[in-house]
Amino acid sequence: MKETILQFGTGNFLRGFADYFIDLMNKQGLYDGKIVIVSPTNSKSVDKINAQNGRYNLILRGIENGKEVCKGTEINSISRAINPYADFDSFLSLAKNPDFRFIISNTTEAGICYDDSCKLTDKPSGSFPAKLTQLLYERYKAGLNGFVVFACELIDNNGKKLEKCVLEYAEKWELGKDFITWIKSENAFCNTLVDRIVTGYPNDDAEQIFDEIGYRDELIDTAEPYHLWVIEGNFESELPLKKAGFNVIWTDNAAPYKKMKVRILNGSHTSLVFPSLLCGVEAVGDSLKDEQLNAFLNKCLFDYILPMLDDNEENRQFAKAVLERFANPYIRHLWKSISLNSVSKFTARVLPTVNDYINANNDLPKPIVFSLACLIEYYKTNEVTDDKTAVDYIKNNDIKNILSNTDLWGQDLSVTLELVSESIERIHNDGIREAIQWSMQ
Repeated sequence: MKETILQFGTGNFLRGFADYFIDLMNKQGLYDGKIVIVSPTNSKSVDKINAQNGRYNLILRGIENGKEVCKGTEINSISRAINPYADFDSFLSLAKNPDFRFIISNTTEAGICYDDSCKLTDKPSGSFPAKLTQLLYERYKAGLNGFVVFACELIDNNGKKLEKCVLEYAEKWELGKDFITWIKSENAFCNTLVDRIVTGYPNDDAEQIFDEIGYRDELIDTAEPYHLWVIEGNFESELPLKKAGFNVIWTDNAAPYKKMKVRILNGSHTSLVFPSLLCGVEAVGDSLKDEQLNAFLNKCLFDYILPMLDDNEENRQFAKAVLERFANPYIRHLWKSISLNSVSKFTARVLPTVNDYINANNDLPKPIVFSLACLIEYYKTNEVTDDKTAVDYIKNNDIKNILSNTDLWGQDLSVTLELVSESIERIHNDGIREAIQWSMQ
């Protein structure tokens, strides 16, 4: 097969996501192309990938449509990998291959950044956008068409932010107006939203899997069955992801899907984390097995979070999938990990639902405000990982001052004072279990 896709990122996520999609499209006869992986850092993963000629196994396991699934696939969509720090010339030569059409990136949330110290003459430039600019400039000089770029980093407007960085380097490096025009007119930088938990190398049962597949696979990857890829643009005719059966949405606006994910998936996590921790429950799956905590989650999700979004089939199906994903027996997702930096998470993920509910009903969403009370109670009585100023303020101030502190929440939450105070009082007097039951009445 021809090499048609460049991928910046050697990690587990893309191998459990886009690379899997390309492999299945190839096997279905819907696509005919392979991926060349470029390491955005000086990574040893390149050697591992090349040692196996790009071949690896992906194990999808979890709950799908109410049934437990565990299925493996050998993936052969990767042609080779290149480390630009070890072989810069091979990296630049990729620009001269006219068959390349798509670029996919996942370089962590910090990957799309502008570093003023980067130079065109660096071999390679330090930041990912600078490396991409080097590649694009070679492409432009070769007189070839541009790329369709799918940025999969977990930041808002990822594609447009990547394009902005590239244009800044083109200006700084004085590469000319014609090149800047070519970047804008011949390349498509698409914002995307990605959603799949990729759990990576299965340390606990790798040897058993090797016995089953008949060989050692140092690149073996694991993920949940659920996936969602929202892409601003429409290149289905060239990359028939939907036709292949994947949960891919081509759209002119990813914002509603971002809102759906943040409110439903992330908002549910943030609403459930501190009631669970105060009950001594350590992991998400354990909370789903706990009858009371499961009921609390369903109350928050279906009575308060979902009604504050558009009542459509996509939102309802996503909410249903969230419950299956939380109950995945193959993933032990610890609440301690989820609880990191919860003040900013509550502000971004849950407060919009609180505000919408107040505006729509002139009342407070009782269970969700109770989860805020649990956050405050937990911060006051336990060691937590968050902004030190926020932690110190919550530990050393009364409820009234905590809720009215706009630096903490981005708004004055005094409207919740009576309910938060009563919630904490009930936790102290009646215990967390009785308090949770009261919050759902």
